[in-house]
This record gives sequence, C-alpha cells and structure tokens, in this order.
Amino acid sequence: MEADQIAELRTMYVFGPAEGETWGLFFDVLERKLRERDPDEFIRVEESGDGPLDGGATMHFGITLDDEDLEGMAKLDSEGVALTDCTAPLAAEFALWLRENIIPDGAVLTFNTEWGLEEDLPDALVPDATQEQLVSLFVAHIEETGGLD
Repeated sequence: MEADQIAELRTMYVFGPAEGETWGLFFDVLERKLRERDPDEFIRVEESGDGPLDGGATMHFGITLDDEDLEGMAKLDSEGVALTDCTAPLAAEFALWLRENIIPDGAVLTFNTEWGLEEDLPDALVPDATQEQLVSLFVAHIEETGGLD
C-alpha cells in the first residue's frame, strides 16, 4: 500500500502528555477553545465512562477539520484527547491545533493510534513539525503496527 493510501486509512488517534507529565487539561478550557472555533460545537460531559481512555469523566466533542466533522473525547484522569475515525492528515491538523491552543508552551505532546495500542506500541513524541511532516510520522506509525498485510 502506498503512503498516500495509508494516510487515508481511518483509526482513532490518541494524544497526551509524556508519561508522568501533565498539560493541566480542564474541560472548561477545551470547551472554550472548541467554541471559539465553532460556537455551536457538540460537547457533552459524562461523569464516568469506559473506552480507550478509561476511568473518570469523559468529554465528548465534535470538531470540524478540513470541512469534515469529526468526533473526539477527552479525559482528565489518564489525561488525553482522542479523535475517532480519523485520517493521518486530519490527525496532523488536530495535533497542530492542540499544540497551538491547548498544550502549555514547552509541554510534550505524544500520540498513539487504536492500532498501535492493540499492538502494545509505546506512545511516540509528536515533534514540532509541519502538517506534512506529521502526516509522514503518522503513516510510519501505521506501517509499524503491521496491520496492512
């Protein structure tokens, strides 16, 4: 499979701080930044939930990237933000938005995918890079999961 085809595969992308670190993420901050993008954005908080970001309250939200409506979730306990059913280019755009709007200056951003989690791949650093460079990083990660055969 070619890199441009791999980039269009859809999976869940999970973003978080480095292990043992925090962004100081709060739902009200995430909600405010999402509503700055779109005042009518879908946002719902559940006090307890399960799924890829288990334990504690979960914020479910919608976000439009590149004219496509996506769904995401955020957790404070096991801090992180995830986009479901997402392509590498959309994940790269979201990572850049997180870095610009949510993550404190100097804080580390890591990522994994649903496929990477299934294969027990460790979270990887998201470098300060262009969207195109991040797409290449995410494609390499998907290739590493080994599920393309």
